[in-house]
Amino acid sequence: MRKFAIGLLLLAACSKKPVVVGSKNFTESVILGELEAQKLESAGCSVDRRLNLGGTLVCDAAIVSGSLDTYVEYSGTALMAILHQPNASLAEAYAKRGLHWGPNLGFNDTFAMIVRHGGLRKISELKTVESRFQPGFGYEFASRPDGWNGLLQHYGLHFDKPPKTMDLGLTYKAIAAGQVDLIAGNSTDGLIQSLGLQVLDDDRHFFPRYDAAVVYRNDLDPKCRAALESLGGTLDDATMRRLNYEVDGQKRRVEDVVREFLSEALKLH
Repeated sequence: MRKFAIGLLLLAACSKKPVVVGSKNFTESVILGELEAQKLESAGCSVDRRLNLGGTLVCDAAIVSGSLDTYVEYSGTALMAILHQPNASLAEAYAKRGLHWGPNLGFNDTFAMIVRHGGLRKISELKTVESRFQPGFGYEFASRPDGWNGLLQHYGLHFDKPPKTMDLGLTYKAIAAGQVDLIAGNSTDGLIQSLGLQVLDDDRHFFPRYDAAVVYRNDLDPKCRAALESLGGTLDDATMRRLNYEVDGQKRRVEDVVREFLSEALKLH
């Protein structure tokens, strides 16, 4: 009887293993990882946070191997950088990998080509400054097919200076300090407005949509799956931009910003 009781306790402990929540290594992704974590905890799920883990391929490899249970990915990134299938059905492609794609969180965080204010309004107008502008990007954008090289080809650009590469979080500091003239950010970055920067219009439509979506493993506990599913449609572009600014611009703690957002969302419902 005693052995049976111990066995039940062990079974209960195993069934309540923590959900491992990851994120990429930039502010928005960390915020979204914390959003997942707090939502899971409010549903009674134990959570192990692995935030600020690394780039796209690091997070994807981790969730495929089972080191992660969930993180937030972007549709354009999944199609171009992970699957290399621009026209794939994400739900079907991820299901074949033992993963669930969705729900969409409700905002599109497409790439944004950003300059200091100075008259440029469109990406095609970079042609007029390609001989003197110094680009500067995170490592991933510099190497991805939907990044710098693809953009150059699509727009017929030929920059004299190769891009400086750096950690993604340093690009805004670099452009604000005048060390670079052009960076690639995200359209929902909170620092764009606070630093008085200009997002160039993608007038030849190079970038696909980057709808943020929860990705989780199919073997996740149903209660925890339901908590993640409830995040569908909870964020729009303006709200995500505000949350990013709270962290990057106001230097607030991610946990506090997310807790406040979830509290406000509860009041609205």
